[in-house]
Amino acid sequence: MSLAPSVAISRSRFNPLPLYITLFCLLWSFAFVAGKIGVTDCPPLILLAARFLLAGVLILAISAFRHDASPLSARDVMVFAILGVANNALYLGLGYTGLKSVSAGLGGLIVSANPVFTAALAALFLGERLTWRKVAGLLLGILGVGLIVWHRMSVGTDSLHGIFFTLASLASIVTGTILFKVLAPKGSLWIGNGVQNLAGGLALLPFAFTLADVGDIVPSARLVGAFAFLVLGGSILAYLLWFHLLKVCGATAASAYHFLMPPLAMLFAWMVLGEHVAFRDLLGVIPVALGIYLVTRPAAAAGPSSERSKP
Repeated sequence: MSLAPSVAISRSRFNPLPLYITLFCLLWSFAFVAGKIGVTDCPPLILLAARFLLAGVLILAISAFRHDASPLSARDVMVFAILGVANNALYLGLGYTGLKSVSAGLGGLIVSANPVFTAALAALFLGERLTWRKVAGLLLGILGVGLIVWHRMSVGTDSLHGIFFTLASLASIVTGTILFKVLAPKGSLWIGNGVQNLAGGLALLPFAFTLADVGDIVPSARLVGAFAFLVLGGSILAYLLWFHLLKVCGATAASAYHFLMPPLAMLFAWMVLGEHVAFRDLLGVIPVALGIYLVTRPAAAAGPSSERSKP
């Protein structure tokens, strides 16, 4: 018989958050490329209305098939419907209209300014502290994105009209981010995402019928592939991950990952669409990466009493 005391070996729990963050960034940034492909062969409003409606129907049909009891109250349904207008109909409706005349790389670049405005509004409305690390990180993010956009604009290949729509798209996603944290829906994110998609699709439907022509659709294999990715990878999985990150990390830290979108979107645009990426663009990645580290490090190291909320 051994006289040695038994020692309980503690095993560290696997933390899936880095995996969720990586997958979210890849899906969200590639969606700009898939969107650019989609709007090339299909009017943006028709593409988005079909995307949202199909995604919403799929999510709710899967829930019904699994006999999931809907934990959404009437208030939660209303909140997710409002988010559907902001995060889906306005954000992507305006953004995809802009993609008709701007590159996928620049589209991802403009939307990546999300953390700057979200951090300011989160400090005003959500009580999230703007520490010196966050301020320094956000300034570095602005610097990196600014370096990239300055060079991209000097090329002169992107339309001012498209840039205006993309800026309006940015305002919509910032509004949707703050609304999610302020209104704080309590129900299932999965079912809530289905409600959000349906609401976004229904909001766009009358505009798609009146402002777009079905005859402008060019059937192609690439359109089918882009549409499938946008429905499954974009509207369903990416938004589910986004809501989860907002709950776990807080609005400021979660939004900081949008600084990763310009280099990733430009990389995917170069790989898939052949869009030119210059060395000057890549230099902007360095302050962007450092900025994300500074913004998110306090949230990752903080305890339950900090700005991180329970998942």
